[in-house]
Amino acid sequence: MKLGWKSPLKLENYDVLGLDISSSEVRLVQLRKAAKVYKVTAAAVAPVGAGDNSPDHTQANRTEAIRQCVRSSGVQTHLAVCGLSGAEVAVRHFSFPPMAPEEIEGAVLLEAGQVCPFNVGDSTTDYQLIPNGDDSVRGVLVAATKKLIKNRTELAEQAGLKCVLMDIEGLALLNCFNALNHRQNKDGQPCKTTAILNVGSSHATLAIMGSDGLPFVRDISYGGSDIIENIKTQNDIAADLVGETPADDNNPARSEPQPDDSLLRACRDLLNDVNETFRFYAARDKSAPIEEVYVCGDFAPSKKFVELLDSQLSARASLWNPFERLRWDRASQEEDILSRKGPALAVAAGLALRSI
Repeated sequence: MKLGWKSPLKLENYDVLGLDISSSEVRLVQLRKAAKVYKVTAAAVAPVGAGDNSPDHTQANRTEAIRQCVRSSGVQTHLAVCGLSGAEVAVRHFSFPPMAPEEIEGAVLLEAGQVCPFNVGDSTTDYQLIPNGDDSVRGVLVAATKKLIKNRTELAEQAGLKCVLMDIEGLALLNCFNALNHRQNKDGQPCKTTAILNVGSSHATLAIMGSDGLPFVRDISYGGSDIIENIKTQNDIAADLVGETPADDNNPARSEPQPDDSLLRACRDLLNDVNETFRFYAARDKSAPIEEVYVCGDFAPSKKFVELLDSQLSARASLWNPFERLRWDRASQEEDILSRKGPALAVAAGLALRSI
């Protein structure tokens, strides 16, 4: 799926950064392709500083985190691809009867006005057609509010970067997954319908690519911080004992206050939303049931969390670290980041593929 807001630059002629800006962290990845092999040339992660929740203060903290990523990675380019997700973003399918090419854009905008949960007049819309072997017009549209796009653009500019293209985080995940040939089995045949679940701090993104080539993306307003807060409330423990993420299963201070029943109760809303989405997707698209879900995001690297998803979801769940299929210098400064935080950088890697 090569869909994103158009850029006047031919990105394959430039080095571009994949810049994933979340509420808790900023993640940066740069890739390069040689002889059909993708190699990581830079990677960095920086936390977004805590403080008051005023918009100006949050913006300043995110800007500083971007600067930290740029400094620590040593990248020379100032061109970035940014991702969008959340309630101000929509990804929808469309199918029209045969029509003239010059009529398609107007039809897509009309469709967006009917299916998007926000005012399309205050948003930017893009689309991509997908051939289906007949005369009908089929494809996928994306829309995001101008306010959200402006916010990402200003964050990049304030940190000394230029945002040359916007992408949808769910589509970036699917692009990364497909580019690394996860969609084929060992015999080169297409895999069964699979899903990617990216669990971040403030929300989760569920992305599915069906056999018809149409992507399905849903953002769920429940993330790692909600799970942590729930566990803290259940066990009456301090937030710092639970930890910002459950990534370190060997740390007794973090793993001890997370018994299976507490984690199950804390994840119940997320589990219900994901299973409900799987049922909706299968019923609407009349597709084969989803059998595999790959879990990534900054809350994903906990063995307990992935095991819980595997036991409670209708599809088999496993941890996905895209950097297991990417080349990188094991003696570089990125080694610790990619080994420890690889699943959290999946979106950034997908964004970075726009430069390939």
